Amino acid sequence: MTNAADEHRTVAGLFTERVRGVRPEAWDHPAPVEGWVARDVVRHLVEWFPGFLKAGAGVDLPQGPSVDEDPVKAWTVHSDGVQSLLDDPGTSHRTLSNPHIGEVPLDQAVDRFYTADVFMHTWDLARASGQDERLDPDRCGRMLEGMLPLDEVLRASGQYGPRVEVPDTADVQTRLLAFIGRHP
Repeated sequence: MTNAADEHRTVAGLFTERVRGVRPEAWDHPAPVEGWVARDVVRHLVEWFPGFLKAGAGVDLPQGPSVDEDPVKAWTVHSDGVQSLLDDPGTSHRTLSNPHIGEVPLDQAVDRFYTADVFMHTWDLARASGQDERLDPDRCGRMLEGMLPLDEVLRASGQYGPRVEVPDTADVQTRLLAFIGRHP
């Protein structure tokens, strides 16, 4: 198993490739999340996580330009800041405190809540911008296996759409995407 820094480096690296691959006109193409365009996928990741870190661990991430101004730079400044946090040896000794999840080692919280989110939204950005939509099947399998027992909790969070029915024989990426409410 990789550590949180390595996991983020891999997952964010692929997302960065997709961000850099968006043609200028495609930033306003519809995304699989209802009401979002491609730019909103990046906006979501860049905007929710800094507040989560600040409130739970007192961490301030560097801020780049707005996603409307420069989505590529907004993402890279943000992603580089998260990677620096995870590469810092002291991070594994810090804790994130949140009323919904309790006390969690900071690196594990980043991995569980943020890096996983980046991974799933990689497909959204790829789909919206007409890029390669393939995700790592092993990571898809691990995520799906971990999420299945939490089905009711995840649905109640409002962060996932209704589960989409797909055949049991569908590949693991299709099953993961359908589980989180996407129409693969």
